[in-house]
Amino acid sequence: MRTRILAVFLLALVAASLCLQAQDGPAKTGTSEYGDLVASLKGGATIIDYAKLRLSYMDSPEYKNAKNTSVAEKAMSVALNAKDYPKALKNADEVLASDYVNIDAHFIEFIAHREMGHTEQAEFHKAVFRGLLTSIQNSGDGLSAEKAWVVINDHEEYVVLRALGYMPGEQSLMHKNGHAYDVMKVKKVQDGTEQTFYFNVDIPMAHGL
Repeated sequence: MRTRILAVFLLALVAASLCLQAQDGPAKTGTSEYGDLVASLKGGATIIDYAKLRLSYMDSPEYKNAKNTSVAEKAMSVALNAKDYPKALKNADEVLASDYVNIDAHFIEFIAHREMGHTEQAEFHKAVFRGLLTSIQNSGDGLSAEKAWVVINDHEEYVVLRALGYMPGEQSLMHKNGHAYDVMKVKKVQDGTEQTFYFNVDIPMAHGL
């Protein structure tokens, strides 16, 4: 008799729990915003908010648990230059496993897949590369502190400069109105034209980068 009463009691608890879950909505998956965006991206939804993807990465558990990929980053570039495309992809994959917003890794994936005739994969990483780069450029024009490009690490600064055809030169850190800026004096590769660009580095400073 006691066993039957206990079983009925347990069933009642389960039913009550299910009712509460139904009232509260779907159960939480435990994934981060960054993780959800990456999942959408990998699923083929290349038209996403790339700025949100980059920014959410810095506060995600994925970032906190990310491995140091500096060796793989160097190796993927060396392999690409040597036209060892399978090795370039292997190392780029390792980088993206920890840091899916690494712009250089997507660029290397694009080139390597293209050279190997993998059209679909090449177009995918080309779209992600452009999306990430454009999200930085859309944050300002880089010509003043007020319209500085917002970056999540110094790596992005050099990616932007390289994409625009500039060589980095003198660099200084400036503080203004409670914000931190990297001030970069650069030269155009093509004709040596000098220019000064501003990058908002509040995020990397907050993370000790």
